[in-house]
Amino acid sequence: MIINVKNIKKSYNVGTQEVHALRGIDLSVEKGEFMAIMGPSGSGKTTLMNIIGCLDTPTSGTYELNGKSVSSLEDDELASIRNKEIGFVFQSFNLLAKNSTLDNVLLPLKYAGENKNDAVIKAKKVIGRVGLTERLDHTPAELSGGQQQRVAIARALVNNPSIIFADEPTGNLDSKTGEEVMNLFKELNSYGQTIILITHEDSVAQQSNRVITIMDGLIKSDNRN
Repeated sequence: MIINVKNIKKSYNVGTQEVHALRGIDLSVEKGEFMAIMGPSGSGKTTLMNIIGCLDTPTSGTYELNGKSVSSLEDDELASIRNKEIGFVFQSFNLLAKNSTLDNVLLPLKYAGENKNDAVIKAKKVIGRVGLTERLDHTPAELSGGQQQRVAIARALVNNPSIIFADEPTGNLDSKTGEEVMNLFKELNSYGQTIILITHEDSVAQQSNRVITIMDGLIKSDNRN
């Protein structure tokens, strides 16, 4: 089991009000799953992703990632785990505008202190894996939206993470390009990559193997496709 969450709760203080974003989530994810998390705005799906993506810590409850308890770690420890265990793909790509494809993909390896020559070899290999070998020196402005998302996926993959989190990864793409990106995720999953997708689009969620629906901070449904 790669993720094991027990009775996770998360509360925020907004002015004088306490907002309960998560009200007691139990969730386990096996290695190699392709799972989608759905829910309307304010349902708690982004809060849940932030916690299991080690971007935030819960108010209470336990979270084990690859058998290690991470629910009460300090920020620097969470940052280390994120860099080693987790790759993120965002709706807005989050690429550095002045950097080439190669330099954008190299970033996680630089943070990890990887030897430069080894890092370049790894980065070029994963760029080839997403079909962009001929775009190594191109900046984001010289790439289409779909190509930019492929660069973001390559960057997420380069550290060989346990999990890839994709937050609305087709939200800024036309339907044809979105379909190409989803096919790439399915291909990566077929090789054993664990993928957790956050989306509000049912047509996107149904392409995963399992759909979790969040409502009012609780899991409303958990269905296998």
